[in-house]
Amino acid sequence: MLDPKFVLENIDLVLRKTRSRGVPIDLSEFIRLSETKRETLRRAEDLRARRNKASEEVARLKREKGDASAIIAEMKGVGDEIKTLEEDLKALDEKIRLTLLTIPNPPHDSVPVGPDASANVEVRRFGDPPSFDFEPLPHWDVGTNLGILDFERAAKITGSRFTVSLGAAARMERALISFMLDLHTRERGFREVLPPFIANATSLTGTGNLPKFAADLFKLEGLPWYLVPTAEVPLTNYYRDEILDGTVLPQRFAAYTPCFRSEAGSYGKDIRGLIRQHQFNKVEMMVFSRPETSFDELEWMTASGEEVLKRLGLAYRVVALSTGDMGFASQKTYDIEVWMPTRQGYMEISSCSNCGDFQARRSNIRFRREPKAKPEFVHTLNGSGLAVGRTVAAILENYQQKDGTVIIPDRLRPYMDGLDRIVR
Repeated sequence: MLDPKFVLENIDLVLRKTRSRGVPIDLSEFIRLSETKRETLRRAEDLRARRNKASEEVARLKREKGDASAIIAEMKGVGDEIKTLEEDLKALDEKIRLTLLTIPNPPHDSVPVGPDASANVEVRRFGDPPSFDFEPLPHWDVGTNLGILDFERAAKITGSRFTVSLGAAARMERALISFMLDLHTRERGFREVLPPFIANATSLTGTGNLPKFAADLFKLEGLPWYLVPTAEVPLTNYYRDEILDGTVLPQRFAAYTPCFRSEAGSYGKDIRGLIRQHQFNKVEMMVFSRPETSFDELEWMTASGEEVLKRLGLAYRVVALSTGDMGFASQKTYDIEVWMPTRQGYMEISSCSNCGDFQARRSNIRFRREPKAKPEFVHTLNGSGLAVGRTVAAILENYQQKDGTVIIPDRLRPYMDGLDRIVR
């Protein structure tokens, strides 16, 4: 959420920045509500000053044994009017808050401007895509042929966009989760967290999922809870409504959770395989940072995600997302894209974002630089480290062999009891 004072003082800037996302917004209601609040506040302050002056007059009359009954009666009406105005101010504040909740985070000046993914800018590449002396199969065929992925029975159990992983595929998911968490916690300075997989509406509002993206969530019927779309939600809200000691920042968290998404509006896109599922596993990175170091933390987080792919021997690239391709809460985002042979191109496997103080304002997460210093909003960052199902898909495609088997990357073998190859 944006600072209402900042928005009022920078209307043209906010409009220009948000429109660069391809999301035209109308601030006229916000301006009208703000002007009404200002006038209501002025009226309440005038009445309070009048009441204070009258109180002094009543005290003087009482000292002089005079009659103050008329003034007291008049002030009762003034008090009632002040109470009404205070209730109006609370209602106006809530309306202004709800209006601000629908406004996306303005992009940072370093973000490339463009309408969609076509304007994304490649930052760097690592590794060479594998070459094959046969026609490589898509990962869903590789997994089905090996008997380790079952989409048909998953659809019977639940519906489309669910998968049953069996044998080596199930073991690989578990191995990747452990491998990623070990890397992030032992070498990259993240602290492991196992959070709830269910969150309330306040938590989802804090991260920006609500109210704007309710259709993307799975709500539990008859309960005030939602299945988490990502560990970003519980991790960000860990410090909601708290003031942190600035000397302990940055704080870096890493968590495994299953993730649940309705994928509203994505029908027909990546409907086969493990790429766009309603339920999937993910290791998430989360950082609480001081404002002046948050972009350094973004680089560190992105490098942490890259390190997973480097050690798995998977070719990838990093792209800076354009204004029109970024998420609602992000100020700047890097996507890490892994090479997929059957696409003859790269596919997103991680998205690392600096949200600035956007989520912190919604969640009221602040810090003090010194014990008696004025509290400031922290900056929050989040990123996949990595999406586990997509990593499985990348391994199945990049390490497939002509005989239909799949080689296990060297660094993953210790997590799979030394298994070096998946065979049927």
